[in-house]
Amino acid sequence: MILILIVVGFGILGYIVSSKLKSKFKAYSQISLQANLSGKEVAELMLADHNISNVRVNCVEGQLSDHYNPMDKTVNLSPEVYYGRNAAATAVAAHECGHAIQHATSYAWLSLRSALVPIQNASGKILNIVLIAALFGGIALFGLPYEAVGAIIVGSYAILTLFSFVTLPVEFDASRRALAWVQQRNIVTPSEYGMSKDALKWAAMTYVVAALASLATLAYYAFIFFGNRD
Repeated sequence: MILILIVVGFGILGYIVSSKLKSKFKAYSQISLQANLSGKEVAELMLADHNISNVRVNCVEGQLSDHYNPMDKTVNLSPEVYYGRNAAATAVAAHECGHAIQHATSYAWLSLRSALVPIQNASGKILNIVLIAALFGGIALFGLPYEAVGAIIVGSYAILTLFSFVTLPVEFDASRRALAWVQQRNIVTPSEYGMSKDALKWAAMTYVVAALASLATLAYYAFIFFGNRD
């Protein structure tokens, strides 16, 4: 029952934050940027200003699908951002370039997050297998004692939670770099700066909610498996 409340509670909170982000992005996308630069142009200019010449700016399908890929060094922008000439598109494009700058300067939190990616992926797969097996009563087939199952579940969630919290400073720092640059470079007016900052704030909130949800779930499983000991 508690787990259901956690999942439903944070699911509702996540939906509210996501809806707020989409509404903010939609509203700010209606207001043309005075500098009349597209997201693509903003990204290329920010990369050039930081002497980064080995990162490509691409347009990818999807809504709010924007991301930086450190594997092939690409800033990938959704069509709304790539072609958009507004404060929201500017904020997102500059934010993703913030990640490229982190990569180029070996930002410690990004390096740690990258190192955790394969561990996080493996933990997620292991967790899914164990939870599905437990759901269908298949744990007995593995011959694992209750304590071992608990250790696997709690350990896997601990890795996922760690990854979620390590992601936070990475995202906050990318937004900080983006906002500082668009302001110093006079890409945005004071009012447009406020819109950009607000859009990135709500984007960051989605990561905060995800991290808190992961922490709450970890605490629940830790209590279930190990909290009732004398």
